[in-house]
Amino acid sequence: MENQLQHTIGLVIYPDMTQLDITGPHQVFSSMPNTQVLLLWKTLEPVVSNGGLTILPTTIFDECPQLDVLCVPGGVFGAVEMMQDAQMLAFLRKQAQTAKYVTAVCTGSLILAAAGLLKGYRAACHWAFREQLTLMGVEVSNERVVVDRNRITGGGVTAGIDFALTIAAMLSGEYTAKFIELMLEYNPLPPFDVGSPEKAGSRLVQAVLNVAKPLIEASNTASQQAASSLDC
Repeated sequence: MENQLQHTIGLVIYPDMTQLDITGPHQVFSSMPNTQVLLLWKTLEPVVSNGGLTILPTTIFDECPQLDVLCVPGGVFGAVEMMQDAQMLAFLRKQAQTAKYVTAVCTGSLILAAAGLLKGYRAACHWAFREQLTLMGVEVSNERVVVDRNRITGGGVTAGIDFALTIAAMLSGEYTAKFIELMLEYNPLPPFDVGSPEKAGSRLVQAVLNVAKPLIEASNTASQQAASSLDC
């Protein structure tokens, strides 16, 4: 392996999060050599994702060491709550002061933006929530993984694996990232190839938007409130 430095990566978790946003990256990061991966929350009580998967935190916010990588996942209404959670936002701001990379997957970028950590940066998000990033002073991109200085963001849910492999290459070298990609047999071939709005067609896109409407509206309200507090 090319780089033998010790890395500490903190994956934030919270109730009603989207578990694949964090478990995909966790699989990649835990495959890296000499890397410590922490699951961070306010307490050590079990955290239940929006799909019902229970995840155990390993470290509480108050005892979190200085991180090399801070990563925030997206979620459903839990993500909207985290956009307005003072303890969460304060923790993110504190860690961002010293972290080598400040990162997010899916709507986790909305939480980073609500903390003021993406203002003036280019970032990705789940396609249904991109417009809300612009409210908080973020330059929105439809790329699967966006790297802007020390801010790294992934698009919706499954982009977390691409995102994590990108970070693995940055921290441990391209050979290590390639080794992990092959070891995990990460060779996606979507059976229907409709995983982006550009490919899905207007009818399917609208169907998803209709189902997500209550969440989009709640997230939009939280984004507007955050934008006001950030003077965007």
